[in-house]
Amino acid sequence: MIRGKGSAPEALLRFLHPYPPFIRHLALETRGLVLRQVMPTHENIYDAYNAVTIGFGTSDRLKDGICHVAVYAKHVNLGLNHGADLPDPEGVLEGQGARIRHVTVRTLDDLASPALCGVLEAACAHAGHVPRARRPPLVSTVKSIYPNRKRPARAAG
Repeated sequence: MIRGKGSAPEALLRFLHPYPPFIRHLALETRGLVLRQVMPTHENIYDAYNAVTIGFGTSDRLKDGICHVAVYAKHVNLGLNHGADLPDPEGVLEGQGARIRHVTVRTLDDLASPALCGVLEAACAHAGHVPRARRPPLVSTVKSIYPNRKRPARAAG
C-alpha cells in the first residue's frame, strides 16, 4: 500500500511499459484528471488479462468504486462504475451495460472536455463521495497481477 499525493506508483509504470509511449502518457494524464476530480481516493491497480486498469473509490473494495481507467493498445477508457444511473446531458457516455458506462479517450484534447469533468462530479455525488475532504489524499494498492495477458508484449518506440 502506497500513500501519496498522486505520483504514479512504480508498479503502475511497470505495467504500462509495454504500451506505446503515447498511450502510456494518455493513461497517466487520464489518471491525473481523475485524481484532481476525486481526491481523496483509494486507487486499486490491476494488471489484468486484456488491460491495465486503475480503479478509484471510497475504499479499496470493488463495490465502493466510483470510476476506473482502462488502458488498451490504441486508447484509454474512463469508466463510470454506475454510469447508467448518471445524468449525461452532453451525451458523452458510451456503453449499453446495466451499470457501467465509459468515455473513450484517444487524445489529450478529449481530457479537456467540461462534459468529462461533469460526469466525474456526478459519479462522486452518486457515490456520496466529497472530493477534497480532509482524509489521506491517496492510497494506492496493487490488487492483482495476472500471469496471462492479451495486450502489448513490449514497448513500441
